[in-house]
Amino acid sequence: MRIAEIFRSLQGEGRLTGTESVFVRVCGCNLRCGYCDTRYASWSPEGQEMTVAKILATVEDLAALGPVRHIVLTGGEPMLFDELVPLGNALRHADWHITVETSGTRYLPVACDLMSISPKLSNATPPPESDPRRIAQHEEGRHDPRVIERLIAEYDYQFKFVIGEPSDCPEVEAYLAAMPQIDRRRAMLMPQGVETAALEKIAAWLEPYCNERALTFCPRKHIEWFGAGRGK
Repeated sequence: MRIAEIFRSLQGEGRLTGTESVFVRVCGCNLRCGYCDTRYASWSPEGQEMTVAKILATVEDLAALGPVRHIVLTGGEPMLFDELVPLGNALRHADWHITVETSGTRYLPVACDLMSISPKLSNATPPPESDPRRIAQHEEGRHDPRVIERLIAEYDYQFKFVIGEPSDCPEVEAYLAAMPQIDRRRAMLMPQGVETAALEKIAAWLEPYCNERALTFCPRKHIEWFGAGRGK
């Protein structure tokens, strides 16, 4: 499995914000989001091939630096890789709390304590100057209701929707209306951006919107704490 990076930090998004964790970022993605902030794991893959045993050894080396038992398997899209199954099983055996970050477009029977699903709205469409084949592939593959239904039936979960403009919000409402199985209380709306000022500008209207509609506002605290970049 090709790995872009393995590092230790605080979770900056979602239910476990502030939790000390080890992050394993796989390299490779089936989508090409225009706003992607980890292009080194998707648009322009960078990384090295690592066996499951090598990944586990690196994780345990980071754990030895101080108490930590939460791990985040992220990407890219980790659910593309069959090796995620033995990796998850080994982590479960070693008593790690496992979060998997996924777009919800692929399914694997992976050991997971929290499935963190980030559906891609139309605002994720690749820029118009992109390869038309990439745009078509992204649009055709960015939503698979069958996968979403299976994930929420089998795992504890949260949803994170990236919001850049007020016009994105009705699309979230339509998504949730089309999939009433999703517990609305687990739906989080997150500002789009990698700079604190841009995030704050969106948060000024997005947080009140969430409060009014029984949704959860999801800040990107790692940007506030550490700035954007690898290993953060």
